[in-house]
Amino acid sequence: MRVVLADPPAFTPAYDHELASSLARAGADVELVTSHFRFGEAPGPDGYTRRELFYPLSSRLFGRSSLRLPLKIAEHPFGLAALRARSGDVLHLQWLVPELDVRLLRLHAPSVFTAHDLLPRRTARKQDLWRRLLDRFDRVVVHSERGRETLAELGVDARVIPHPVFPSDPERRDDGRTVLSFGVIRPYKGLGAAIEAVRRAGNARLVVAGDPLEPIGPYREQARGIEVDWRLGYLPQAEVDRALGDATIAVFPYAPELDQSGALLRALGAGVPAVAYDVGGVAEPVRAFGAGRVVPAGDVKALAAAVRELLSDRGALESARAGAQRARETLTWDASARAHLDIYEEIA
Repeated sequence: MRVVLADPPAFTPAYDHELASSLARAGADVELVTSHFRFGEAPGPDGYTRRELFYPLSSRLFGRSSLRLPLKIAEHPFGLAALRARSGDVLHLQWLVPELDVRLLRLHAPSVFTAHDLLPRRTARKQDLWRRLLDRFDRVVVHSERGRETLAELGVDARVIPHPVFPSDPERRDDGRTVLSFGVIRPYKGLGAAIEAVRRAGNARLVVAGDPLEPIGPYREQARGIEVDWRLGYLPQAEVDRALGDATIAVFPYAPELDQSGALLRALGAGVPAVAYDVGGVAEPVRAFGAGRVVPAGDVKALAAAVRELLSDRGALESARAGAQRARETLTWDASARAHLDIYEEIA
């Protein structure tokens, strides 16, 4: 079976790479169509072909500057035309540009869409727009039962394929008191809640590892008086491994903005237990595998109590670590590839 995977904006290069590689290992002929990754080296192809057919100029010239957006809009139709020229038994889109694609996207093969962010932040209230887009696909995939329920409210019958973990084996250097806040820093990620939870937990230090997409000054001011190690910027893999190796636990006090968190799956894949707010599908692997603690969304007091428990109770911490290991053994990329191939075969 020939599969064309498409991530036009290169939002999830690590996910794209792992899925493409696992599909190739399962016997599929896979082509990944994407754009230049603006913030580092994208993983090299492993058993599949990678083509950067979208945004040849805007993805290289402007970084995070808003100046790239008009050029990106102008380039988008040409990327779609290049995508239509690719032949395959199945076209699997990972991301959309909804305001453009609702007018321009023409699907030329049996098609699948993965709703990584169920209703992305800028367009979450435009439910009619999303109905029109999602109705064009033969199948829609989500990463959690919560995600399936959310799209069911739009009349979309989505399939659940859990997000696999990103397995890694960083050198363990944690001191038993280090809390990691990991991933791109955006308002919905809840860094302020993580800082407050560490303050309340007592005898804890915080590592903040990620690329800020909002002003960091207010967080630095909030963190006065507690021990914080700021590791800011887009981190290469060696620095990601160092942060995960330093972490005793990781916290994910997210607002309800997305279905699943790649940062969470990296933490679990490195054997780091998680404390997460019960939002979207983020809590599902933590709860299902006993890989940490799930607390009510927005409850900083409960977040701090869970952090304190795992840092102070060795038995609870070891049990959570065993849960992270169970998640790693179960949520594999090969299992995800088999589930995707089952869907592809239904529609091809």
